Amino acid sequence: MQETDGFHGAKLALLTGDRLVSILRDKDPEIPYPDMWDLPGGGREGRESPEACVLRELKEELSLPLSEADLRWKRRYVSDLDGESTTWFFVAEVPELDINRIRLGAEGQAWRMWDVARFLRMSNVVPTMQTRLSDYLAEREVA
Repeated sequence: MQETDGFHGAKLALLTGDRLVSILRDKDPEIPYPDMWDLPGGGREGRESPEACVLRELKEELSLPLSEADLRWKRRYVSDLDGESTTWFFVAEVPELDINRIRLGAEGQAWRMWDVARFLRMSNVVPTMQTRLSDYLAEREVA
């Protein structure tokens, strides 16, 4: 089995300078982490690759088209929700991101740009997103 087989979803940290795009999850108590700030991404459809999954979700959730070439970092994680399923976390650094093109899709209550440092300190953020973004930032500092 290839490393990209059998995953369940993907998330993206979309950075522009020291700012990050985030989505406020719906208030629905039936979803994980309702009414918390999250990063774009979601579940896999069919046999799509992790890259195709995260890029499709970004387009659906925020109307932003990126390409695989924009994805600068990726890491596979075991889900914190069930301890078994695999998810992917990507980072794209887009210095010239035109935030005027962002349009919230059918999911989520709102979108917002946060200073990365603030996002990492906030208590109403999906905790795994803070941890995974921190993993990337730590590696970036070493490089």
